[in-house]
Amino acid sequence: MDAHAIPEQAAALRLVDPHAALAALEAAVPGLAALRRIEPARIDWAAVEAALGTALPADFKLFGEVYPPLLFGDFMSIQAPTPGREEAWAKATLAEREDVEDLLDIEGLSDVLPVYPDPGGLLGWGGSHDGDTFLWTTAGASPEEWKVTVASHNGDWWHYPAGAVQFTADLISGAVEPWGLPSVRPEVVTAGD
Repeated sequence: MDAHAIPEQAAALRLVDPHAALAALEAAVPGLAALRRIEPARIDWAAVEAALGTALPADFKLFGEVYPPLLFGDFMSIQAPTPGREEAWAKATLAEREDVEDLLDIEGLSDVLPVYPDPGGLLGWGGSHDGDTFLWTTAGASPEEWKVTVASHNGDWWHYPAGAVQFTADLISGAVEPWGLPSVRPEVVTAGD
């Protein structure tokens, strides 16, 4: 399989404003807004990005500041750092390189999809209880141009040209087909730190 053989679903509209992406997620998940932190978390993004060697998308950073760790539909989570654990989060994210390389090897994609920190490489941002992995393809002039790449536990790989927060909103609302994934119920619970 080559990179061009990995299907891509089109987003009806790419939400580039992080507040618009967050509003879309809150619209898709009733009760989500009630779980907002009283005060935004003071995440040291400069330390996270220095440890990773790249800036991160604004929607992901806004989500991490506004919400505690959450579990959507008893299925998936956006794995943002928490205050005081930024360095550990960055190290754990970089350590997932081997897991992503293993997934690519299994699917015969290791020659066509790089893994971060290689240019345009895959970098994880979330996962599911079923072993699905949600990644960014880090290609583009800025992180706002990164697209989501899904590696489902059953071997389905696909791209979605949107940020992590919009992807989650679109998956839950049904605006994107859940290729290789179950439907995600519009429910949310705190996942704890």
